Amino acid sequence: MKTMQRFLTGSAVVMLMFGLSACDGMSRRGQDTAVGAGIGAVGGAVLTGGSALGTVGGAAVGGVIGNQAGKR
Repeated sequence: MKTMQRFLTGSAVVMLMFGLSACDGMSRRGQDTAVGAGIGAVGGAVLTGGSALGTVGGAAVGGVIGNQAGKR
């Protein structure tokens, strides 16, 4: 069960990173939000030992912080 959870978390992170490569046509604020979500997802996964809830929570928090940072 733990192996499957780590696999799914890793897969989600990889898919998120591929998604970030599509930021070319996005506004600067949108890019900041996406990058913040990606960094937050990785941080959440690392801090919670690969927990899916930690990954999603980290992505949400990182996305909000990135969005607010993009307000410049």
